[in-house]
Amino acid sequence: MESIQAVTYPVHFQEKGYTALSNLVTTKNYSTIFILVDENTFEHCYPKFIPNFDTDKPIEVIEIESGEINKNLETCTGVWNAITELGGDRKSLLITLGGGVITDLGGFVASCFKRGIDFVNIPTTLLSMVDASVGGKTGVDLGVLKNQIGLFANPEMVIVDNAYLSTVEEREIKSGTAEIIKYGLTYDIKLFNEVKQNKYLKIKDLIFRSIEIKNEVVLQDPKEQSLRKILNFGHTLGHAIESFYLESEDKENLTHGEAIAIGMVCESYISSKLLGFPSEKVDEVKEVVLSIYNKTNLLQEDFSKIMDLLKHDKKNVNGQVNFVLLNNYEDFKIDCKVPEDLIVESMDFYNN
Repeated sequence: MESIQAVTYPVHFQEKGYTALSNLVTTKNYSTIFILVDENTFEHCYPKFIPNFDTDKPIEVIEIESGEINKNLETCTGVWNAITELGGDRKSLLITLGGGVITDLGGFVASCFKRGIDFVNIPTTLLSMVDASVGGKTGVDLGVLKNQIGLFANPEMVIVDNAYLSTVEEREIKSGTAEIIKYGLTYDIKLFNEVKQNKYLKIKDLIFRSIEIKNEVVLQDPKEQSLRKILNFGHTLGHAIESFYLESEDKENLTHGEAIAIGMVCESYISSKLLGFPSEKVDEVKEVVLSIYNKTNLLQEDFSKIMDLLKHDKKNVNGQVNFVLLNNYEDFKIDCKVPEDLIVESMDFYNN
């Protein structure tokens, strides 16, 4: 499989990635190699990775606790302290081996340590393969507010190896599928149709095209000034819903993809009311989403709390919430202002 050239780095696939990684380590003569994992990727992914990594450089493994709840500055401080205690310097390399939390947080840690050390992303979940590891965004949450602290920083390379998908549960595969649906609705309807026909059963076949789409968008708009905003479809309301469930002690957390899937249904409905997105396509989006994801009952008593979180979305300008909406499939409009009562109405639509 051919590599994909991103802004300043390549995305390699399967064995080619490990060869490139070994060459990078030799060429740059790193002093120490740190591998960031969580307890799950250390148990299931590290044993798959290490036989493929040919190096005589010293390797130190740093393990953090898994889950979005640990994607914060406190965890970063722990990693920075560990790197320092283990003798890390400006010639160190950090390899992130894990899902979106690991790649987002690890990239941020590397970019800030001693004003920046090199890092390599090896995503191990579908979500991190098709979204989190590509595009140069790094960062952590501020409380339950998603990705409030971060910066743009590119890795030396990304290695995508489908073998790691055998280590994750079906729910995580479904979570990543939401991002593929997003690419389909906004950019290439063939992807949406593939998901509609195959659900998530053959989703591995769609990874390359998904990464290709994100890279095409990022190459045109690296800092999210215009086109890249389409990657936020479903995320404006979806992030608020995800944050609400994250902070609710009496509710089970939603995966990122489950929340974004709800967001896409709601924002498709809003699109129909504001831009004339065809109602039959709204129904189609909802039908596909509900065929993959368990229905989440959004209680009306919780709407106000979700709306409060929406006001903290990092894409807001002058206190105004900005949405990406659809005129049609593959036809979008960015920076849309949406009345609050219509946002509430969209959540009612999802529920019904």
